[in-house]
Amino acid sequence: MTQSKLSRRDFITASTASALFASTPLFGSEGKRRVALVGTGVRGTGFWGKHLNDNYGDVVEYVGLCDINPGRLEYALNYMGVDCPVFTDFDAMLGAAKPDLVIVTTVDSTHDEFIVKGLHAGLDVITEKPMTTDETKCQAILGAAEDSKGELIVALNYRNGIIFSRLKEHLLDEKIGRLTSIDFNWYLNTYHGASYFRRWHGLRDKGGTLLCHKSAHHFDLLNWWIDSEPVEVHAYGGLEHYGHNNPFRGDRCMDCPHTDRCEYHWDMTKDQRLMDLYHANERYDGYIRDNCLWRKEIDIFDKMAVQIRYANDVQVSYSLTTYSPYEGFRVAFNGTKGRMETWEGVPSLDAIQQDQSLLHAKEMDQSSHTKAELQYHEIVTQLNFDEFERELIPYVRRGHWGGDQVMFDRIFRGIDKRPDLDLSADVRDGAMSVLIGIAARKSIDEGRAIRIADLTSLDPV
Repeated sequence: MTQSKLSRRDFITASTASALFASTPLFGSEGKRRVALVGTGVRGTGFWGKHLNDNYGDVVEYVGLCDINPGRLEYALNYMGVDCPVFTDFDAMLGAAKPDLVIVTTVDSTHDEFIVKGLHAGLDVITEKPMTTDETKCQAILGAAEDSKGELIVALNYRNGIIFSRLKEHLLDEKIGRLTSIDFNWYLNTYHGASYFRRWHGLRDKGGTLLCHKSAHHFDLLNWWIDSEPVEVHAYGGLEHYGHNNPFRGDRCMDCPHTDRCEYHWDMTKDQRLMDLYHANERYDGYIRDNCLWRKEIDIFDKMAVQIRYANDVQVSYSLTTYSPYEGFRVAFNGTKGRMETWEGVPSLDAIQQDQSLLHAKEMDQSSHTKAELQYHEIVTQLNFDEFERELIPYVRRGHWGGDQVMFDRIFRGIDKRPDLDLSADVRDGAMSVLIGIAARKSIDEGRAIRIADLTSLDPV
């Protein structure tokens, strides 16, 4: 396939030069960005809604909200504390609200529609990860981005996290010599991991499997750490725990007859926000937030193992588990001069027991501190023929390891304290992160290795 007109180096130069504010004139009252949001679920109304309005209201103003569910739109206005028109038609919103920035937080498989329309209208666009869910949609986004005067930012916030940025610093300094391989294992516990199978994420035509929806975060970290792009992917996966793998199932948790024997029963009535946002508005679109995770229509993988070869010859072994007894990760970097590794949430290594049901909430929360955050991340480095050394990094779980504020400040205030780390994720970064997931899914389905260059016009470098 032909190469994109912008090389990887061009993309990096363009994306690190400035924030959206610096690259685009200000519009709206008092010079604020005119923001339109499409998708008013938890992520849209919370992270990109109330949080953005409460903390960056001096530089942004909401001029429109869009969703297919009018009940959620009404909820969103009240919850976010904004006063703007609402729409069930995206094109109508663009025409009437006249935004200069569109934020996309819809179902993953629909991201491309709104990204492409926003870019074709010459607008800046921020999209939640994954950028999209298949190679055809990815190519459409790449084409729209090249033809548009607008910019696309993909909200790959993990690379902004304190611990992940510190690892990047050590790699740039070649602390373990030239990087040769990475072992990366991510563990979703029986609370967080299970939640994906209750929601629309359990259907591959909605979320592209967790290799796209969840692993896009991890694949972006890998691409960023390695400072290269994936060439070939070979993967294995299966559905062996959730879905059809249970002798009983119900319609939904709320009225399930099996609550006394289902360890995964989840009582949504204890979460008033979810009741008001989803349960109260089921009549509009039929979306059930507490679906049975044993339902037979689930067709995504619940265990995944991926091998990735990069253009600079670095190799990666990656795995994702969705029913682990604990939530966390382990990552190890192998270099020509030694090895560097760190971890989170592994009880035997952290020597601490945490309430597993609360860990994901801590990650998403933008404000709270917990006792666990008084602890430290450890980075252990051992050079060949030498003793190991231990580096302690302050533990921050809130706001995706402290990365959310870093990302928001850079996007909306133009504050980039570490331009040397290349923390911004642009359209090419978004494409490469999701193309690994797309290739892995195809590899599992077809039983063969998949070359990234065969998927879109991008040539990995």
